[in-house]
Amino acid sequence: MIRSIAIGAFDGIHAAHSILADKADALVVIERNSAVLTPGHKRAGDITKPIFFYHLDKIKDMTPKEFVDLLKENFKGLEEIVVGYDFGFGKNKSGNINTLKEFFNGKVTVMEAIKYEDTAIHSRIIKNYIREGKIQEANQMLSRSYQISGSVITGQGLGSKRFVPTLNIDVVGYLLPKEGIYATQIKIGDIWHKSVSFVGHRVSTDGKFAVETHIIDKDIHGVKGMVDICFEQFIRENKKFDDLDALKAQIDEDIEKVKELI
Repeated sequence: MIRSIAIGAFDGIHAAHSILADKADALVVIERNSAVLTPGHKRAGDITKPIFFYHLDKIKDMTPKEFVDLLKENFKGLEEIVVGYDFGFGKNKSGNINTLKEFFNGKVTVMEAIKYEDTAIHSRIIKNYIREGKIQEANQMLSRSYQISGSVITGQGLGSKRFVPTLNIDVVGYLLPKEGIYATQIKIGDIWHKSVSFVGHRVSTDGKFAVETHIIDKDIHGVKGMVDICFEQFIRENKKFDDLDALKAQIDEDIEKVKELI
């Protein structure tokens, strides 16, 4: 029987989330539709405890009391609720920790802020770092490399002809970092490979948005299905080149730099 639950979005399963999860028998994840650090089905792979998903659209209009009553109904033997220091719930986040203690007749455990270099570890902060291309800072808070998944799709075909061969990745549901070039690693099957990845609009060619990855020092053909990409470091901004020879020279330089970093 589940006697204690930890409640939160648990987006990204960062360092603070892991500490929170350790204090409960199971997790209650508030799932949102927006781009996330880790989609719901992936979170289950990062935590060994039972996870129960409440979709925000289904509970956002509940009063704080209605939400607590729902928890008591779903978890009959509930004795303890574990939340973070900034926990808010109910319609328009009208409920807080004091409200939770008022409506729940069991124990409420509040985790204090876990910090990295004087900054509280929070999914919002990590997302901002990723949007700004500050991958190393985001990875420090995550206690791992930021990872996305996607399916290999057919690209414009220009890379293998004029530049270097790349895998074009269709990424859905993940927060993507700012446009630019990154030192990455890509997982194909069970093997991780050094790679350099591009995220952004191909301003020097067709102008379309793409996520492309070149596998360094490996000649891999016929890759299909899902792949994982880990972001290690931001290399440079996305920029337009006047001719394809200049772009090719820059790509070669990017590859050499990534070889030194990873």
